[in-house]
Amino acid sequence: MCNRARMDGEPETLWGSASKLFIERPRDNRFNPRELRPKSRNYIIREQDGERAWDVMTWDVTGGKAPWPMTNVRNLALPQWRKLAEKPENRCLVPVTEFCEFTPDKHDLEDGKPPLKGEMWFSVPSQPVFAVAGFWQTTAEGNGFTMVTCDPNTLVSPIHPKAMITILDPDDIETWLRGSYDDVVRLQKPFDPDKMTVRGPVFPTRRKER
Repeated sequence: MCNRARMDGEPETLWGSASKLFIERPRDNRFNPRELRPKSRNYIIREQDGERAWDVMTWDVTGGKAPWPMTNVRNLALPQWRKLAEKPENRCLVPVTEFCEFTPDKHDLEDGKPPLKGEMWFSVPSQPVFAVAGFWQTTAEGNGFTMVTCDPNTLVSPIHPKAMITILDPDDIETWLRGSYDDVVRLQKPFDPDKMTVRGPVFPTRRKER
């Protein structure tokens, strides 16, 4: 995935969560949870001591220890990810309105500038806000989260053939947060493409001259 997503809204009751946050909502101008980018702070939903609520974490589960922000993980058999997958307390939901992948080919916009790739935005019409499977942990830089990826479905694969984020059906929310390691692995699968739509390509940084 290209590490772009959006969550259009503020904390509310979703998937059994209360509108409260585990921590105080950040009040600085750099906090913009509507645009998810690597190293940005975003809302997640997790459980603690039997209570489910919202939290704010950085989109980088390693806290800067890797050469680049660790925003998604796939091989849950690797020790560093298995230890998170095995523990319900390290699982979370990442609420998302839509996510982006860039087109494989560049487009000539006939504006005298170099061709560039376009943004393709995917959404789930029946779920204005959908749940992405995630893990979180405490790092030296604070709490960080990551999204779990899986094989792409037939809607995403023409744009991004390597992977897509793991979108959860509402009926699978409880299993993801409270189930076993085997349950987690079973849910790491492509979402039904018939339940998704895509728009694009769009080029927000360029405008074709008329």
